[in-house]
Amino acid sequence: MYVPTFDDVLAAHERIKPYIHRTPVMTSATFDGMTGAKLFFKCENLQKAGAFKVRGATNAVFSLTEEEAKRGVVTHSSGNHALSLSRAASFRGISCTVVMPETAPQAKLDAVRGYGGEVITCAPSLQAREETLADLVERTGGNFVHPYNDHRVIAGQGTCSVELIDQVGALDAVIAPIGGGGMVSGTSLSMAALSTGTKVYAAEPKNADDAYRSFKAGHIIEDDAPDTVADGLKVSLRDLTFHIISNHVTDILTVTEEQIIEAMRLIWQRMKIVVEPSSAVTLAAIFAHPEIFEGKRVGVILTGGNVDLNKLPWLPKAA
Repeated sequence: MYVPTFDDVLAAHERIKPYIHRTPVMTSATFDGMTGAKLFFKCENLQKAGAFKVRGATNAVFSLTEEEAKRGVVTHSSGNHALSLSRAASFRGISCTVVMPETAPQAKLDAVRGYGGEVITCAPSLQAREETLADLVERTGGNFVHPYNDHRVIAGQGTCSVELIDQVGALDAVIAPIGGGGMVSGTSLSMAALSTGTKVYAAEPKNADDAYRSFKAGHIIEDDAPDTVADGLKVSLRDLTFHIISNHVTDILTVTEEQIIEAMRLIWQRMKIVVEPSSAVTLAAIFAHPEIFEGKRVGVILTGGNVDLNKLPWLPKAA
């Protein structure tokens, strides 16, 4: 297992610059007043393809040797990683094949194809995805780029915090959502090098709290298809992300579905920006644990803004 270093993050930062946005940092006097903290929102919801995932996927694709690139890239994903990998592959002029569950939103299937990616659908289970992918790799020899448990992906995600520190200076704390742990791992590597006094926190839904339970138990605990509005945070930690998080993260804070939805609604209402539920867990966790953040300078990573506008969580459910 190769554990990425901050040098890998810096290399990724230079490698992906031509293909991504340097996303803005926003502040909110309202939220500062409500929390007693000075909050700096890193807006990856305004990133290319609408999510931070383009950082890691782009770094992985452009890290390939010419010989490796000829075989193209493959992955399994139902969401933003699939879009991001096909986008990066299109820029490099190589093939990308994505195994996606047959229940994946049509808009995401269309987006992968729109970037030139090929989609292979399978039953909506992790086992089916992994078996279909294994067959694909054996048949094509394509380079598998894991959505988060990949040192190239983690190094790419770490570039978000390189920008954040450059934009706002040293922070007392930073908080990011956690699912598989790619963003939190990358954030940890950057903060350990650039802002050594910064405490790294992760935020997670109580309905999908396998990372929290893993962190407390000292070994990986997996959830099978947890039910949460934060659909980007349903996956479980893997060996590489668990290793980094165990060594660098101060704590993992959990929040209820109601707290996530309220925080998302408030961000839309007060900051006038579109974020998805998985992004809102960060602000929800700060509201739920004000004693941790009061009086502190806090970086808040808003990871994405890809939302189905017909299924907003505060709208009445269809009968």
